[in-house]
Amino acid sequence: MSNFTVISRNGQVVPVEGRDGISIMEHIRDAGVDELLALCGGCCSCATCHVYVDDEFQEHLPALSVDEDDLLDSSDHRRSQSRLSCQVRFTPELAGMIVTLAPED
Repeated sequence: MSNFTVISRNGQVVPVEGRDGISIMEHIRDAGVDELLALCGGCCSCATCHVYVDDEFQEHLPALSVDEDDLLDSSDHRRSQSRLSCQVRFTPELAGMIVTLAPED
């Protein structure tokens, strides 16, 4: 079983069972973390699913698309670990990662 951990904005630690090919955003919503708005439903047209991914897992993430990069640029809370969780699909290489919800813009 491949798992990862989500840390909510209020510090709640939520273990999540990772399912191969499903977006991190969908995993977070399915785990009942209501703080993640994901208003566009995963279409990469908003930044309400902004998360921070641990540095050690960055090499296992897909490259940023131009659209994702532009949307992250609109956030006051962008960091080098910033990703839109709708654009990252879980793979076994991501087992053990910690994803922290970014503050709301």
